[in-house]
Amino acid sequence: MCMSQGLEGVVAAETAISMVDGERGELIIRGYAVEELAPNATFEETVRILGIGDLLDGERELQPIAYEVLRAAAQRKDDPMDALRAAAGLGGAPLTTFPTIVAAYWRLLHQQEPIAPSGDLSHAANYLYMLDGDVPSPERVRGLETYLNTVVDHGLNASTFTARVITSTGSDLVSAIVGAVGALKGPLHGGAPGPALDMVFEIGEPSRAEAFLRRKIESGERLMGFGHRVYKVRDPRADVLAAAAERLLAGNPLYDLAKSVEHTAICLLEEYKPGRRLQTNVEFYTALLLHGLGLETALFTPTFAISRVAGWIAHCVEQKAANRLIRPQSVYVGPRGLRWTATRETAPRIL
Repeated sequence: MCMSQGLEGVVAAETAISMVDGERGELIIRGYAVEELAPNATFEETVRILGIGDLLDGERELQPIAYEVLRAAAQRKDDPMDALRAAAGLGGAPLTTFPTIVAAYWRLLHQQEPIAPSGDLSHAANYLYMLDGDVPSPERVRGLETYLNTVVDHGLNASTFTARVITSTGSDLVSAIVGAVGALKGPLHGGAPGPALDMVFEIGEPSRAEAFLRRKIESGERLMGFGHRVYKVRDPRADVLAAAAERLLAGNPLYDLAKSVEHTAICLLEEYKPGRRLQTNVEFYTALLLHGLGLETALFTPTFAISRVAGWIAHCVEQKAANRLIRPQSVYVGPRGLRWTATRETAPRIL
């Protein structure tokens, strides 16, 4: 039996939702190149392209029990992804309630009362409004919409595969989404944008970049924001988000610092790891763009979930339409031929 560690190279599904070409650096979403779709469409338009536009009519407000759970989580100071996972299963449509959950929890965590969603604002604008109470500028909304469109779907990644596996068992949509949130929480999947930004801040100025990055590479540390399991060339999403960050942060020294760090990192990775083709990935400019939008690091992965939940739902619908239980095989590598010998502790007692 042939085995692939981590299922690398194994085709587990046919999909019409998105296509990732790691060798050519392409991401296609329902026929649109990500660089064509992401900067131009609203998030609502992207959701309709995914074929789940009817879900945009779902109620944005949460059930009272969800607020109770979020208040309790805030008292414990739970991780925002834990709070999202807990509240996601408490009623309401995940697509429309995820922004409300994340924003409400963030405010409760900072001793502020949640802000009710507005019926006059778009999906992206509502999220920013519910975080700080201010109607966001068109520039901020466009920046967030570009991000949400860019990361809405990305092939059979870990969280999407989790959602499809759960759906394949005949379980309900909410269970599949909650499982996907658990997968996204993992730092090897959705949790890396924060460390990428932390690294840029720690470097502080372009003149320190080379020495700092050399120390990291020589000590065996991974440079967060560089390299990807699938892409062997530059992640196309990085270009989209770099352009969005440049528009949002024009004239800001942070953008210039990030560009300098990126250039230095790519040069050093080629020097130390020639042929590995370790290029900028989506995490690097995700961090910069979301920071420019005023979001703190702890909100980066929950904001990712606000977008990716649309992709998860589209995959659940697709899986259900032509379902077969996902049940891969495993290769046993344990011992064989052992004989059981009863001991005094396990022998039956005779009364």
